[in-house]
Amino acid sequence: MSVAHSTAAPPTAGDPRLASWRAFLRAYHQVARRLDEDLRAEHDLSLQEYAALVQLAESPGRRLRMGRLADGVLLSRSGVTRLVDRLVDDGFVDRLACPSDARGAEAILTDAGLDRLRAAAPTHLRGIQSYFLAAFRAEELALLERTMDNVACGPAAHHPRGLRPGDEPRD
Repeated sequence: MSVAHSTAAPPTAGDPRLASWRAFLRAYHQVARRLDEDLRAEHDLSLQEYAALVQLAESPGRRLRMGRLADGVLLSRSGVTRLVDRLVDDGFVDRLACPSDARGAEAILTDAGLDRLRAAAPTHLRGIQSYFLAAFRAEELALLERTMDNVACGPAAHHPRGLRPGDEPRD
C-alpha cells in the first residue's frame, strides 16, 4: 500500500485519492452529528459544550485561559466566547480575569459543570462505542490511531529522527 507524501502531486478534482478524504469527512460529520444529537436529547448539552467541559475538567485547577480553551475545542476566540457565555449562563463555568495577566480571562469549571459532565459522559462514551469503535477490529483501531496521529502531527513525526521518506539524514 502506497502512502502519499508531501512530494506527491497535489490532487485534482477528479483524483481518486480524494475518495479517502471524502470518506473521512462523511464519517466525521456523521459521528459528530449523532454524538451531538444524543447529548442534546439526553442532557440538553451540545457536543461543543461537552468538549469545553472536558477540556476544563482535564486542566490544572479546572481552569483554562480562553485562548487555550478555543484551541482545545477548535473554535475561534469569538466562538469560544459565545460558547463560554452559554456555559456561564447555565452555571457550568465561571469566567474570571486571569491572575497573571489582567488583559486575559480564564474559564473555570464549576461544581455544577463537573456534575453535568459526569452525568453526560456515559452517553458520550456509549455513542463513541456505537458510532465509531464498533466499526473496527482491534488491529484496525491501532492502525487508525497511527494514521490519524500521522495526519495530526505530520509524516515526519512518525519516521526515524523526524525524516520523511526520501529525505537524507544529516549527521
